[in-house]
Amino acid sequence: MIRVLLVDDQPLIRSAFRALLDLEDDIEVVAEAGDGSEGVELAREHLPDVALVDIQMPVVDGIEATRRIAADPALAGVHVVILTNYGLDEYVFDALRAGAAGFLVKDVVPEDFLHAVRVAARGDALLAPSITRKLINQYVTQPLPPGTATGRGLEELTGREREAVVLVAQGLSNDEIAGRLVISPLTAKTHVNRAMAKLRARDRAQLVVVAYESGLVAPRGS
Repeated sequence: MIRVLLVDDQPLIRSAFRALLDLEDDIEVVAEAGDGSEGVELAREHLPDVALVDIQMPVVDGIEATRRIAADPALAGVHVVILTNYGLDEYVFDALRAGAAGFLVKDVVPEDFLHAVRVAARGDALLAPSITRKLINQYVTQPLPPGTATGRGLEELTGREREAVVLVAQGLSNDEIAGRLVISPLTAKTHVNRAMAKLRARDRAQLVVVAYESGLVAPRGS
């Protein structure tokens, strides 16, 4: 069962998402919060698999809430998905840097919304190839957080791990990486996780940035 926490200051939005999620046999909404501070408290209380967090909220916004969740070792299993009205903007980049697994625009169609929750629960980032390209165009020019490895860290990767990083940078999920490399999804996930650990990338979004900044992958048109 996928356990979901809803964090949004608009009750109507929360009700709409809960109505969709409650129809699914494999998803359970464990709690709702109206601001980021309450959301962090409920995350610690319920330990959800996925926290759907709005960016702009009173008291504590979604970016700070994401940062607090990502910084808490007890919440390492909580995957934050940012909810936004605006698509790809500076707030989304800040949220990814803070530790979000990805983002959703609030007008997403129900099928894509439910798919995204399941993808996030598996630990995959919500970065489709088209979104990855936009992400890189703006995000890769910003400095990485302190302690994140760049070129030298790539020397520690095995050949398979390097291949996995390249495919992550192209926006592929673990299942898609498994198909491309003709390995099991579990093995693909292991390669990605080991690469993240060696490169000291907190999440797949940072792994994408490392891949481009190190020169392992070149942006299109370069």
